Amino acid sequence: MKKGLLLSVIFLSFFSGFAQKVAPNTWLIRFKDKANSTYSVDKPLEFLSERAVLRRQKYNIPITEQDFPVNKTYIDSIKNLGFEIYAVSKWFNHVVVHSEDSTLINKAYLLDFVDTVKISKKEKPKYIQPDPEEINIESKPDTFYNYDYGYGKNQVRIMNLQNLHNKGFSGEGMQIAVLDAGFKNVDRIKGFDSIRTNKQILGIKDFVARDSDVYRDATHGMQVLSTMAADMPGKLIGTAPKAKFWLLRTEDEHSENLVEEYYWISGAEFADSVGADIIHSSLGYNNFDDKSVSFKYKDMNGDIAPATVAADIASSKGILCVTSAGNEGDVPWKYITSPADADSTLTVGAVSGEGMIANFSSVGPTYDGRIKPEVVAQGAFVWVLLPKRGVTFSFGTSFSGPIVAGAVACLWQAHPECSNMEIIDAVIKTADRYSHPDNEYGYGIPNFDKADKYLKMKGK
Repeated sequence: MKKGLLLSVIFLSFFSGFAQKVAPNTWLIRFKDKANSTYSVDKPLEFLSERAVLRRQKYNIPITEQDFPVNKTYIDSIKNLGFEIYAVSKWFNHVVVHSEDSTLINKAYLLDFVDTVKISKKEKPKYIQPDPEEINIESKPDTFYNYDYGYGKNQVRIMNLQNLHNKGFSGEGMQIAVLDAGFKNVDRIKGFDSIRTNKQILGIKDFVARDSDVYRDATHGMQVLSTMAADMPGKLIGTAPKAKFWLLRTEDEHSENLVEEYYWISGAEFADSVGADIIHSSLGYNNFDDKSVSFKYKDMNGDIAPATVAADIASSKGILCVTSAGNEGDVPWKYITSPADADSTLTVGAVSGEGMIANFSSVGPTYDGRIKPEVVAQGAFVWVLLPKRGVTFSFGTSFSGPIVAGAVACLWQAHPECSNMEIIDAVIKTADRYSHPDNEYGYGIPNFDKADKYLKMKGK
């Protein structure tokens, strides 16, 4: 999607100051440097998985100091002041800390390695939107189906994804990191028997409670996962039933604080470090319990919100980021939310099974005028799994997003030589409104058979 152009951007507002309050009794502390690091770019396997290193090598992505872990001495010094460490970010060189004693933050200010500079610079890719053009590729939907999709048939058919599935591309070999609020009972529900038996759940991690059990909190992530991973012939087959998954809890469903964007950053960094190919997030941020840090529409410009910037950094590491547009279309805010405004993500809105825009689907443009969402998929009357009700229908871009993320995994499996941006570019250029996009449908409903043929035509 992005052409690899790196721009230097200046972050004000939410990245200013040495100790920003991000939740009650919780602060963000940024460090000045990674001085005296024991790590080296020549020995990346000391801080990145082999798969993460191979991704960088494949796409000629340099390993830099940004990939180094945060200086342990700095973290220990903050702990010794009496803080509890809630989150650590190597990309932004910061920690999120908590203490009931608010005077401790003044002591942190006196540490010589704590950053008091109010402006910092980071690099990220910037997407240059293409001039709309007509893509003359014939695509005929297969009328036979290797999978018995059950209730979920239309969710696949509307995107011509069955054509890829019929060719044997169902996400095998691809890794998807799902950032969400919890995955309740995924370790028990029958619809996930297949991914458990076949060891398709590669790992779990809780960045909110910092424990190892993501299976007891929230059903939202479980429903999201079911649109990709469910394997219940005759009832529900997900869009990437053969993919492998990392289940990462970054959202606290009981509150809405800015700190959750920093949990999101930690989740994205973890996904990068273990070598995930795709990050999917059905999370959106604009309005917080502390109204003083809530976003305004002008902040949805791709350069402000913490998770937005992190999504772009993840993209610069070769990861393909898919995010739901948000469900704000029928409320006063109406616009996409963070991190959906990121330059380098594939943002997904929602349509009905007949392809009509859902009234709740968040709209664009971004504040700086970019078309968002880029594409739409079925998000009204979507079939998902619930613990007690089994296969049932639901609503939200929370489900259109992962439906597309799973489909993207299948397309990338078919074209492993492509970069993340080349895959996104193909999805956009072969969507059904590419020649006449708008800020409700974006470039339209993807056609994954057409995208496959487009990449073959380009020799990708």
